[in-house]
Amino acid sequence: MNSTSRMTELLGAMRRERNGLVADSMRHYGTPCGLNYGVSLPTVRRIARMQTPDHDFARYLWLQEVRELRLAALHLAQPERVKPEEFAFWAAGLVDSELAAEAAFALLGHIPDFPQLFGAWLAADEPLLRYAALLAASRSERLDSAWIVPTVEAVHRAASDAERGVCDPYAARLVAQGAVALLAAAGGRNEENRQAVLRAVGSLGKLPAEDCVHEELAWRL
Repeated sequence: MNSTSRMTELLGAMRRERNGLVADSMRHYGTPCGLNYGVSLPTVRRIARMQTPDHDFARYLWLQEVRELRLAALHLAQPERVKPEEFAFWAAGLVDSELAAEAAFALLGHIPDFPQLFGAWLAADEPLLRYAALLAASRSERLDSAWIVPTVEAVHRAASDAERGVCDPYAARLVAQGAVALLAAAGGRNEENRQAVLRAVGSLGKLPAEDCVHEELAWRL
């Protein structure tokens, strides 16, 4: 069975679970995919996991302008095959916050070259890439205390960009939420990390995205 036939079969399974009312109510930051059947995320995951992982097929699905197919692609991709030369390919499909979050947990944090991706995406202009990288790092077994300061710097950059009108305030808040996830995970490992997080966060100002980090970490740490 070729990729087109497999995609048609997978899409048929998704469409049987479609919910137009749910699709109409979905609100995610970014640019929505062309088609959205309103299938719940747990259902998409269940259907995708019934398939055999296949990286080439996952790449094929990632190119489709269908929400459910892109989400499924993240579960069918094989992390060990995501090399640095593929980073731009996956980045191009992260068009909204739902895809960015799902990519973080289903794929990105498991790739062998994740530290390289983290550095590249944290420095990217696109806030969704920074958000995805931060969320993935928060779940990664390779979470490094050396990432604490760059994470706080990313928050300050996003907050400043929002203040100057360079980026959407909600995009800056997404970066802040990703940073909170990473900083809470790092600070929760040991007292040394906790103090490092508190020192780094102390350098943040009072812009809205920065305040988000202060408020969240005040009760998490």
